[in-house]
Amino acid sequence: KNGVFSDFVAAVQKRIDIEKARKEAQKGVADGMMAPDFTLKDLEGNDLALSSLRGKYVVLDFWGSWCGWCIKGIPEMKKYYEKYSAKLEILGIDCNDTEKAWKDAIAKHQIPWKHVYNPRSSNLTTTYAIEGFPTKIIVDPQGIIVKTVVGEDPAFYAFLDELLK
Repeated sequence: KNGVFSDFVAAVQKRIDIEKARKEAQKGVADGMMAPDFTLKDLEGNDLALSSLRGKYVVLDFWGSWCGWCIKGIPEMKKYYEKYSAKLEILGIDCNDTEKAWKDAIAKHQIPWKHVYNPRSSNLTTTYAIEGFPTKIIVDPQGIIVKTVVGEDPAFYAFLDELLK
């Protein structure tokens, strides 16, 4: 630990600690559990708390501008946002981007829903046990997690149709 490979050992240990925390967090973000509240900065630099969106279904969309599947799914997400906007809010949660890349991607793809910047120093992806991108977590109007879908999966949209019909 103190030798020539000390930086490597420290990096591996940090990764192990993050994975342990993520595994532990999975218990707290299972379907039927209360979604952990958080507050992050929106596009204008204002605080936006998940709890402020209660009263509608909320899709927490963990994504990044670097994620091909995330970008590929934007057109379908736009359709569903428009289709269910009276009952549904989408909250895009940036992951692993610079603030500039995040804002540029939102502008480039004309993404109309709410967004928050998730800085690398945040532990939100660990709190929500995010293991892949995109990850979409559906939260009911009372703040309870209904379903988590990892990847760009047509089953997610079929589930929304059934839930919000």
